[in-house]
Amino acid sequence: MTDIACEIQTLGTADRLVTPQFARLLVMVFGSGLSMYLLTSVVPLYLAASGSGGIGAGLSTGAMMLSAVAMELLVPAMLVRFGYRGTLGLGLILLGAPSLVLVVTSSLPLVLAVCVVRGAGLAILVVGAVALVAEITPAHRRGEGLGVYGIVVGLPAGIGLPLGVYLTNVVGFEVLFVLAAVASLAGLAVLPGMPQRSTEGAGEEQHVKVLGGLRGSGLLMPTFVFAAVTVAAGISVTFLPLAAHSHAVVAVALLIQSVTAPAARWLAGRLGDRFGPVKLLAPALVLAALGAASLIFIGSPVAVIVGSASFGIGFGAAQNLTLATMYDRSPKSRYGQVSALWNLAYDGGWGVGAILFGLVVAGIGYPVAFAVTAAIVAVAVIPAVKASLSA
Repeated sequence: MTDIACEIQTLGTADRLVTPQFARLLVMVFGSGLSMYLLTSVVPLYLAASGSGGIGAGLSTGAMMLSAVAMELLVPAMLVRFGYRGTLGLGLILLGAPSLVLVVTSSLPLVLAVCVVRGAGLAILVVGAVALVAEITPAHRRGEGLGVYGIVVGLPAGIGLPLGVYLTNVVGFEVLFVLAAVASLAGLAVLPGMPQRSTEGAGEEQHVKVLGGLRGSGLLMPTFVFAAVTVAAGISVTFLPLAAHSHAVVAVALLIQSVTAPAARWLAGRLGDRFGPVKLLAPALVLAALGAASLIFIGSPVAVIVGSASFGIGFGAAQNLTLATMYDRSPKSRYGQVSALWNLAYDGGWGVGAILFGLVVAGIGYPVAFAVTAAIVAVAVIPAVKASLSA
């Protein structure tokens, strides 16, 4: 009887979604995300208050994102060499500790150096954490696990962005920089309870080249379609405030988008576990395309708000479904590569889309430029439909 009870307990633990390891990972992700978002809007304010102006503010954001993209190419190799605990620990330190430098200087070169180091830490954490989620969640509940992760990783943005700006007027820049450092470094306390290396595939070839071995791997389609959606996401967040006539409408639209995206990410994970993520990808992209197209009618508050809800749902669902599809098509030895590819599509699509949109919008106007954006997302529906039919 005792043996049977132990076996039942083991099976129950194996099937549980939020295990102690997963809970520790979520705590770490929340803290590191809070560290990032507390300073996302504050560092540009800090530079502007110190006399660096808009150029310095723009450089600070650009330096962090470019550093993150470059580092994402290296993280899979780091996971193989140093394991999850060593790699994530380095990421927590690089993201948190440099914030303390800002307490003693507002020099533009030093602040930009801090942004570069923090961007590297951010890249390590997002790539390593996503790979670890796939590692420690049951395969048949992986989509739901990625959805739970998506909700937790989205919370710091909603909390940290407004809180950081508010606290600058309450406690000042210096105290806020210390709080950001503590939020990230506190994650070191939960690392010992996490796995060090993959539980399977120890003898398999470790694929550490992010762009290597893609031919025939089944990873190109979900990478491409996700990049198309992130292009639209970067454009909407960057240019909606500039194109819309009402700041109140923009605030409501962005709030709705930020709420619907993580909720849809979780729901898509649950449904994807049941029906298969690739089968749900095309409908998600259609919703995202319709939402992006709504911005053609930028003068209509209803179109902007309803469209933001539609895009938020489609974007959040696509986040989960593309990542789950990539993991389903990969052995555990490729989990680091999958995570890096997905994050590259996210950051690259976001940044490239915003840059190109800014270059062309002056010549063709916002409505036409938003129409082109929607068309890019719509084109991505085609390979998603083909993949669904062949699944």
